[in-house]
Amino acid sequence: MNVLIEKLKEVLISVGPVVVLVLLLNITITPMEPILLGRFLLGALLIVFGLSIFLFGVDIGVSKVGTLMGGTLAKSNKLWIVVVAGLALGFFISIAEPDLHILAGQVDLVTSGVISKLSIVVVVSIGIAAMLTTGLVRIIYNVPLYKLLTVLYLIIFGLGIFTSPEFLAISFDSSGATTGALTVPFMLALALGVSSLKKDGKASEKDSFGLVGVTSTGAIIAVMLMCIISRQDKITGSLEESMNSTTSLLGPFFEVIPQMAYEILLALSPIVVLFLIFQKLSFKLSRKAYRKVLKGLAYTFIGLVLFLTGVNAGFMEVGSKIGYTLATLDNNIIIIAIGFILGLVVILAEPAVYVLTHQIEDVTSGYVKRPVVLVALSIGVAFAVSLSMVRIIIPGLQLWHFLLPAYVVSILMMYFAPKLFVGMAFDAGGVASGPMTATFVLAFAQGVAEAVEGADVMVDGFGVIAMVATTPIIALQVLGLLYKIKSVKEGLKEDDI
Repeated sequence: MNVLIEKLKEVLISVGPVVVLVLLLNITITPMEPILLGRFLLGALLIVFGLSIFLFGVDIGVSKVGTLMGGTLAKSNKLWIVVVAGLALGFFISIAEPDLHILAGQVDLVTSGVISKLSIVVVVSIGIAAMLTTGLVRIIYNVPLYKLLTVLYLIIFGLGIFTSPEFLAISFDSSGATTGALTVPFMLALALGVSSLKKDGKASEKDSFGLVGVTSTGAIIAVMLMCIISRQDKITGSLEESMNSTTSLLGPFFEVIPQMAYEILLALSPIVVLFLIFQKLSFKLSRKAYRKVLKGLAYTFIGLVLFLTGVNAGFMEVGSKIGYTLATLDNNIIIIAIGFILGLVVILAEPAVYVLTHQIEDVTSGYVKRPVVLVALSIGVAFAVSLSMVRIIIPGLQLWHFLLPAYVVSILMMYFAPKLFVGMAFDAGGVASGPMTATFVLAFAQGVAEAVEGADVMVDGFGVIAMVATTPIIALQVLGLLYKIKSVKEGLKEDDI
């Protein structure tokens, strides 16, 4: 109970700034209908309780299963087992990731079904499965992370030349959305389990990060190939349908809860089934430990349902309304400034950010402090959202004008930053773009794009998740270089970081 109360305090501190920002905007420049504001506040309450319960469940359930499973795969010492397990885990976890369904639903909505939700979910999941397997094989066979990421992003740059602007935005957004609240804790634990069996402690520490970063490239490559093979381009969209508000306070919540419960049940089922099979064949946990893991998975289910219900029924429409209203004020400075503040505070409410930052502090034995990582992430995401607003406002600016230089800088920095921070940075890119970004920030950007003359919701409304997934990579590698300078002053070697 004490642990749960601690989680509740942490979450209140994180979600509070988002609520305060919306309330301030409501009484100043973007007044909202009382019903809409009431749903937002009710959604915030569900998010606080849901996120607290979820984080508690992850600690004793999902992370434990992932660590045990990673250790078992590494012990098998058989490539075919790692490949088969990686493909199965990657596909089934991705295909049921709630964040991916949110994004795919948005794509389906604004394109009026031209790009169906099912096609995005299946294609992305195939890409994730392939890259999760690649990432696990990399850890086992000691392939340097920076070399693998260099090759993968060169492939992405090559495919990007033949990809339409619409699909370019969706492909990078899919990458961020797939590494969501459920997949990230499992992937991080899986990597920790596989790498922990290495005899070299420093190699183990470095390899416990990077799997999320490698896996997320699978979504980008898969959607780009989908565009090139299907030859779909020049797709336009509108947000008009989703801008219509309902007059019911509780209606949207009752509508969303069954859908969220079904999706989370679907998402957790493969993990539960695999845990039960491995428990019988390999784990052999005591009855007390076994029950504790099952209890953790149950808490994870309840927490995620409450969290995602609050986000979808209470936050999403408010994001669109605020973005649309701000854009109609015809003051670009305000839009950019609000985007910056929004990025600064929203990252603090992302569930997977908590999991990653705690793991960073644990793995480095407290050398890399959690608050320092949070500050670096917040600043990175703040710049990402504000630059996304600049892209929407200024005609002619395209997504690749930002992403290409950002990824070139990120790849070059890999060769100079401490290797531990390289894995952390690319994991952070996927972690930063979770359910709060996939709903509130994406809806905000689409609201702005709908109101700005000359902007296209399909081209300009999407892409904000991609931007959010990019800047933390640079921010954490800069942090790594600062730690490197600090270690030199303290007389330490890079391997000691």
